[in-house]
Amino acid sequence: MTPEQQEIEKRKKTITKELRLLFKANMKISDWDIPEADDQKVATLLLTVMQEALDGIKEEIAEGRYKTY
Repeated sequence: MTPEQQEIEKRKKTITKELRLLFKANMKISDWDIPEADDQKVATLLLTVMQEALDGIKEEIAEGRYKTY
């Protein structure tokens, strides 16, 4: 395992926890803003937005934007 893989593996639980916290915080905000909202639909929409953001980061990586961060 490379040093980079080892470092990320050490932080994997924290990264996952933070991502879930971001998702849940946005679920709460949606619930406050639209109390009658369909939570399942909101969850799906939030996941779509988060995936689009991740896809954007993936494109930036492929373009080489993080070679010297």
